[in-house]
Amino acid sequence: MAVVNRTPDSFYPAARSHDLGAALDAVERAVAEGADLVDVGGVRAGRGPEVGVAEEIDRVVPVVQRVRARFPDLPVSVDTWRAEVAEVALAEGADLVNDTWAGHDPRLAQVAASYGAGLVCSHTGGLPPRTDPVRPVYPDGVVADVVAALAAAAARAVAAGVEPRSVLVDPTHDFGKTTWHSLELTRATAALAGLGHPLLMALSRKDFVGESLALPVDDRLEGTLAATAVATWLGASVFRAHDVRATRRVVEMVAVLRGDLLPARVVRGLD
Repeated sequence: MAVVNRTPDSFYPAARSHDLGAALDAVERAVAEGADLVDVGGVRAGRGPEVGVAEEIDRVVPVVQRVRARFPDLPVSVDTWRAEVAEVALAEGADLVNDTWAGHDPRLAQVAASYGAGLVCSHTGGLPPRTDPVRPVYPDGVVADVVAALAAAAARAVAAGVEPRSVLVDPTHDFGKTTWHSLELTRATAALAGLGHPLLMALSRKDFVGESLALPVDDRLEGTLAATAVATWLGASVFRAHDVRATRRVVEMVAVLRGDLLPARVVRGLD
């Protein structure tokens, strides 16, 4: 899942594509590097200037329209917590709603269902959109809390009419969590994959990687890929990534090591 941000203030400067042309170029690059789908966002996840519904639609929907025209078979995801934005984007051909704020707008599942679209169910520890965690505590442990919350959210999505196979679950690293929490969730990938829905991991260049290695966002690729390899081995199946080519190569190599994918070419010792 390639990240395409139409935001001027994304936490990773290299991913900022506020200009429509730059966003479309980012889609072209992602497809060339092996993206299976693109995730278009119009609002920075963290704190920043207010972005209203109309402005978010103006940022997101033109990208959806042009991607659908240019790549008719490419799945398009919209990163939004607002039902109004999702409805317009889905009407223009988006396929998936990536709700990174854990059902803050309860209408979102119904909107996705009405268009036959998929939905990503996330976990934020109860925080409202665009807020940062402050000493979050999970009395029963973060893994138990995330597993229970995602199971409940997925069940609500299915009850609202979203096809079970189109419901993804995301533990949502860093959102409502300390670095310790995000590390523990990565080690517990198998338990999350056991929920029975495709498991999305959004690990790319996040703060838990930076704090683990004492690195700024520009230097977090290797740490991201290490976490990606572990999560792939343990059962994650979708990765939201800024670095598409590198991420895809890591995921495919782990799949070969697991025996889930055949090597692309084997001639050593056979000729």
